[in-house]
Amino acid sequence: MTTVSIIGLGAIGAAHAACIADASPGTAIRVIAEGDRAARLRTNGVHVNDTCYDFEITEPGQQVTPADLIIVAVKHHDLDEAIGQLAGHVGPGTVICSLLNGITSEEEISQAYPEVCVPPAVSVGIDAVRDGLEVRFTTIGRIEFGDAEPGEPSEGVQRLDAMLTDFGIPHLVSPDAKRMLWWKFLLNVGVNQTSALLEAPYGLFQHEGAARDLMISAQQEVIDVAGAAGVNLGQADIDQLVGILGTLGPAGFTSMAQDALANRRTEVDQFAGTVVALGEKYGIPTPVNRVLLQAFEAKHQLWGVA
Repeated sequence: MTTVSIIGLGAIGAAHAACIADASPGTAIRVIAEGDRAARLRTNGVHVNDTCYDFEITEPGQQVTPADLIIVAVKHHDLDEAIGQLAGHVGPGTVICSLLNGITSEEEISQAYPEVCVPPAVSVGIDAVRDGLEVRFTTIGRIEFGDAEPGEPSEGVQRLDAMLTDFGIPHLVSPDAKRMLWWKFLLNVGVNQTSALLEAPYGLFQHEGAARDLMISAQQEVIDVAGAAGVNLGQADIDQLVGILGTLGPAGFTSMAQDALANRRTEVDQFAGTVVALGEKYGIPTPVNRVLLQAFEAKHQLWGVA
């Protein structure tokens, strides 16, 4: 029996857990949670597209067998705590799939668990939205992943490929996973941050104007620091992302915009904060992302979530 442990049962985590449960009833799914959240999940389960799922809840420190697959879907500001809570679920054959935004989570997880495979991975095209314990989505999108260095897929990447196939989760093994990670970062730094700042849906960015110009200005700084880091991104990637935005429902909101509308802490540290830090490292100006970082730090203070 395949065992999957999931930490972070928000929109992304719950949607994938539901897909696995539906496609592979024989798979053992464990959700890592503690305290009041664990109690609520045990009492109420989690509702995904009007179906209630009662997953096994394991608390940190509880003795368990290692998982075949761990899906990490917390927000980045909860990652340090989550990494510690994975202890006991990690064994020599475990694959850890991080679906966090940004470009640093795999490295942080690997530092704690160097013995396991943590391939760079991104979730692309999913439209899941969470409201309390209710999650809704119309498309699961796909998971793209691969080895940090190009070449023949490693054993861990092959195992992840096989498991996702069994689970019926659309996925793609990328021949250049590092660039793939940065490509998703380029998207998030642009539309996630500006949509959250403006508390605006996708529709505002589907036409030329000040909002799209601001988004592209933030993305241009990513291209600048990516080049210094040895990652080939360019104007064609921005053009491609603008095209993708045009295919999304105009009334939909990015995950960061949803956080801003709910006055929740955002992932600005992982987006603008990373761009600013890399700019300082490579001597590249990043004024747009520096302003975005300061703006959200002020918003966090206003909301009482700093």
